[in-house]
Amino acid sequence: MSKSFDVIVIGGGPGGYVAAIRSAQLGFSVACIDAAQNAAGAPALGGTCTNVGCIPSKALLQSSEHFDHAHHHFAEHGINAAGVTMDVPKMLARKDGVVKQNNDGILYLLKKNKITFFHGLASFTGNADGLYQLAVKGKVNEAIAAKHVVIATGSNARVLPGAEFDELNVLSNDGALRVGAVPKKLGVIGSGVIGLEMGSVWRRLGAEVTILEAMPAFLGAADEGIAKEALKAFTKQGLKLEFGVKISEVKNGKKGVSVNYANAKGEAQTLDVDKLIVSIGRVPNTNGLNAAAVGLQLDERGAIVVNDHCQTNLPNVWAVGDVVRGPMLAHKAEEEGVAVAERIAGQHGHVNFNTIPWVIYTSPEIAWVGKTEQQLKADGIAYKAGQFPFLANGRARALGDTTGFVKILADATTDEVLGAHIIGPQASELIAELVMAMEFRASSEDIARICHAHPSLSESTKEAALAVDKRTLNF
Repeated sequence: MSKSFDVIVIGGGPGGYVAAIRSAQLGFSVACIDAAQNAAGAPALGGTCTNVGCIPSKALLQSSEHFDHAHHHFAEHGINAAGVTMDVPKMLARKDGVVKQNNDGILYLLKKNKITFFHGLASFTGNADGLYQLAVKGKVNEAIAAKHVVIATGSNARVLPGAEFDELNVLSNDGALRVGAVPKKLGVIGSGVIGLEMGSVWRRLGAEVTILEAMPAFLGAADEGIAKEALKAFTKQGLKLEFGVKISEVKNGKKGVSVNYANAKGEAQTLDVDKLIVSIGRVPNTNGLNAAAVGLQLDERGAIVVNDHCQTNLPNVWAVGDVVRGPMLAHKAEEEGVAVAERIAGQHGHVNFNTIPWVIYTSPEIAWVGKTEQQLKADGIAYKAGQFPFLANGRARALGDTTGFVKILADATTDEVLGAHIIGPQASELIAELVMAMEFRASSEDIARICHAHPSLSESTKEAALAVDKRTLNF
């Protein structure tokens, strides 16, 4: 006899565990299934984000940034830090500790909300009498059923044909987080978020880093002005970036990896490195789900097909996060998870895709929300732009980090904010004000009229809003 629940959530990542918690808050009996485990075999809730993505990468970025500051910036503060070295195993141990804290924290939240947790791999076995049956394969095998199923199984790193991951020399984001010593030469294929963040970590620690990108332009999804500023900053730091390349062969040998490619001019090139990170995107994870058992529809990419409300082709089966359409972002998954739980309860859950922020946690940080200038031009939308440099911001000068700027784009007629773009210190935090402004359909004048604390980096947001009307006060 299978155990029955109102809602079963498959996956304990950001979309899954949040969907489970919100469902429990709304009064449903809820189960959450997740197969991830740590080195000791214990549950490792949190999905890609907590285990091999957002959280561990930020831990390494923080450690490497401290090291970089000690080597290159402490002296100007009068701090003598000669002879500073990096203990890579200790850095990795700290990262693992941060991950475990998050794993344990999520498990605690499930218990707090009286959610039944099953540790194992879930698969559909059928449906009958209005209930979907699932098998959970783990240390203890279980048969469970529910009226509603929320699929939040995430994504996996995309493999480059001919360069399969061995996580020793050819690394996914997982292996890139576990490199035991600083490589002398590091290659990265792909200049997206993962490539730039991991490249930055090991560049700061002393590796010679070369990033190869197939696209002809850098950060094509970002505003062109932001991308141009970022490329200038990263090049100055020592990252080597090549664009418009075509990889022809990757040779993984005992002494390292050789990448044969043609550059943008079509000239044959070879890059020899000790380690190679391949970060060319991610693919939806439906492995082992046994979608065919219930007729769950997948698209040509293997993603679960959903409508605007995250409903699949099956009644009462929902899907959220990386396994469906839309940006593969943890916070997008969380918003969808909450919205689905509320829809199951008969409420009107909502996700505004136009106000989902994007962040790259490099130095300088990059963050944006809404439309870019190139998108507004392509759509024929008349707009006004306001920009303010951190070079003119007192707090940024005191921090010793004046790279970059804030840019606000507003409708030429109504002044409604259509997009906001930041490159510079703490961009990941500053973007929140602009996301809120867009969510409430604020005008640039609204932001300009708000009193911002002095001295603060957020004053640059106010000044950029003033710049839309060509009336900055400090530049």
